Amino acid sequence: MTKNKLRKKPTILITNDDSYSASGLRKLIKLMRPLGHIVVVASDQVMSGMGHAITIKTPLRMKQVADEPDYEEYVCNGTPVDCVKLGTQVVLHAKPDLLVSGINHGSNASINVIYSGTMAAVLEACIDGIPAVGYSLLDYNLDADFDHVDDFVVKIAQKVLAEGLPEGVCLNVNLPAMSDNKIKGVKVCRQSHARWVEEFDSRQDPRGGKYHWLTGKFENDDLAEDTDQHALENNYVSVVPVHFDMTAYKALVEIESWNL
Repeated sequence: MTKNKLRKKPTILITNDDSYSASGLRKLIKLMRPLGHIVVVASDQVMSGMGHAITIKTPLRMKQVADEPDYEEYVCNGTPVDCVKLGTQVVLHAKPDLLVSGINHGSNASINVIYSGTMAAVLEACIDGIPAVGYSLLDYNLDADFDHVDDFVVKIAQKVLAEGLPEGVCLNVNLPAMSDNKIKGVKVCRQSHARWVEEFDSRQDPRGGKYHWLTGKFENDDLAEDTDQHALENNYVSVVPVHFDMTAYKALVEIESWNL
């Protein structure tokens, strides 16, 4: 495994939540390889919707599956956050210069960032002071076409490598799906105040026991033009700066006035 040593090339740690075999991950690896020394740590199973989960009740196991010049790849049985921890503490024994996660199959815009394993990996890196970017494509198909977003993915990664990010800030990048219309550009914007309206599809198994499938639909009442949803609906790449500090600063004075 990689030891902490000086390298001329930047070290880029890559992970995702769609498993090591996902075409989005393979695309991201291909795009990042020319930019530096690449270390991939990804799960052996799909971890979509796992959020910031970590594994504490079972042992983590990791296997190296590729060892080439400036390229290492490992597969583990953990969550995306586990992959970041293993990558930094077990493989690299150091912080990489950049963490990139994705390319996710499906949107992580708006409230989806809360549930996303893709973005959980990004936030975990951010907590550790590692510049980090999560990429998601608005196409859930396993054979989704990613070729139209190459330039945007690379340019954003290069910019973060060159400029860094503000302390405690990472990036949530969402990319429009392939269409007949060329992507118009990039918009740096805020997270839309949208939500999932959920319900359960409840059924009964042959033995009389009940089971439930979570279903629902995405609803967006935030029609402002400075949001990620508006950008994506108008065929722009959305870039939302995200931070892990969940303090509601605007509410501090009001809650203090309660004189608890």
